Amino acid sequence: MVNLGGVNYIDSGGLGTLVALYTTVNNAGGSIKLANLTQRVGDLLQVTKLLTVFQVYDSEEQAVQSFSKTAAA
Repeated sequence: MVNLGGVNYIDSGGLGTLVALYTTVNNAGGSIKLANLTQRVGDLLQVTKLLTVFQVYDSEEQAVQSFSKTAAA
């Protein structure tokens, strides 16, 4: 789970890091969830189509709870 609440801007390097993290975790059978996106970061992820890749939650608590729901399924 990555809490992006304090992040107002992500450059191409940051986007690349998120994608690399997603790939590594996904290949290991895990999942990455993003929480607390600011409007600006959310817009950037929308434009780059990365919102279709990541699961996004409004709060850290919701993101953490989603892991237990995934494990129970």
